[in-house]
Amino acid sequence: MTEPVIVVGAGPTGLMLACELRTHGAEVLVLERLAAPSQVIKAGAINTRTADTLARHGLLTEVRRAISGNLAKFIELLRSRDPELPEDYRPPAFGGHFAGLTGLDLARLDLTDPDLSPRSAEGVYPMTQQEVEAILGGWAARLGVPVRRGVELAGFGQDADGVTVTLTSGERLRGSHLVGCDGGRSLVRKQGGFAFPGTLATITAYQAMVELDDPTALPLGWQHLPGGVMVWGPTPGRLLTVELDGPPADRDAPITAAELTRALRRVSGTEVTVTAIKTATRFTDNARQVPDYRDRRVLLAGDAAHVHAPFGGQGLNLGLQDAANLGWKLAAVATGDAPEALLDTYTAERHPAAAFVLRMTRAQVAAMRPTPQAGALREVITDLMATADGNQYLTKFIAGQHTRYDLGGGHELTGRFAPPLDLPIHPGWVLADLTGDAALAELAGREIRVFPARDPLRPELAAVLIRPDGYVAWAADRDRPDREGLLAALDTWFGATLTAAG
Repeated sequence: MTEPVIVVGAGPTGLMLACELRTHGAEVLVLERLAAPSQVIKAGAINTRTADTLARHGLLTEVRRAISGNLAKFIELLRSRDPELPEDYRPPAFGGHFAGLTGLDLARLDLTDPDLSPRSAEGVYPMTQQEVEAILGGWAARLGVPVRRGVELAGFGQDADGVTVTLTSGERLRGSHLVGCDGGRSLVRKQGGFAFPGTLATITAYQAMVELDDPTALPLGWQHLPGGVMVWGPTPGRLLTVELDGPPADRDAPITAAELTRALRRVSGTEVTVTAIKTATRFTDNARQVPDYRDRRVLLAGDAAHVHAPFGGQGLNLGLQDAANLGWKLAAVATGDAPEALLDTYTAERHPAAAFVLRMTRAQVAAMRPTPQAGALREVITDLMATADGNQYLTKFIAGQHTRYDLGGGHELTGRFAPPLDLPIHPGWVLADLTGDAALAELAGREIRVFPARDPLRPELAAVLIRPDGYVAWAADRDRPDREGLLAALDTWFGATLTAAG
């Protein structure tokens, strides 16, 4: 039996990574210091790209079940304000927000844009981080992924052959690789000596599930106010306040109802009182990113590699995409099917994606400030949202569809997430054949599954080579078969020492 990949952290990123590793044939062990999943309020939505990724593993039915329950809670909140709301009322798809501005129009999207999935028109998927974690935890259980809870990392060391991990109990474990998915205060990152440059915190924000003495005194949705930014909803009891005059004095102190009441009154200008807290957290806009996500056999993913203001659940989705990118690659290396050099592509592909999110979250904080200058900036952004290009650009960001990996090749799909091609669920490499070309199977070899495919939006498309993370490694049109490009892509990913993962 080969030594497992040790994953530190059983949050969404750690669980996603563990499932990807196991799906692609690697042994894996997950270590989590918490005895049970955290119930502290965190992200509240997944984006289109995450939905696309989960769909590749047959998990979309569970996602839609969670969404249905959360939409019912939203309708309940609306009905509390408007008892005449029709019984069959269904809210329109919500495209998300940028700096609290919600003017995006999903009906105006150009779905022929190769960056966009048809799911883009569905908007964000309202579900809590706990619901995402539960779905991934169920997947991990079905795959037989061992998750050890209530154990804490004390330290680790690596050598040419693997990594030795020491727990606070004194127990020592051996693994082929170690991946820190242990959050923004990652012990793996700190003890591994990874640099973490960035910008300091400038805001104090609270997110909570609360009870108020007069909940109808607060308007629903995003509000830009003289004291900062406030959100009430979209589910009953969910409150967000953002003050932009500095970080909290003690980010880790217990949050009391009195403290939250003071923040709410400062921002909202009302005398509403928080009478009970079900769950609450503070956050800031501290924004940092590790320059290289890998040091030999130690790697980082999710918030361990990058932190930023969590507006719109971008951190949750970014971490899940890190895991999808790293999982199949690390599995191929850990099982001996690929050289360590394959892991160099992880930072090369994922670092720019996170850097873009950090830039966009910093821009949102700038636009949220309660100043005349920021107010003018919000007006400019609102005007841009009303244009076709602005609507398209910001939707791509919120939906997580801005990412295109630099994989070479001349086709517009190469490096982008694959379009829906009416393919069966298959976690490994796929060559989608849209022309019935029998020679493709011979070119693909045994490592790649060839499936017949169709794309009504792209009648010119002939074939698409899709990586295990759903991204296109090569594509060709009917009038330009580009067999040389396919052979070059196969040589890049399946050279003499590299075979497919999964």
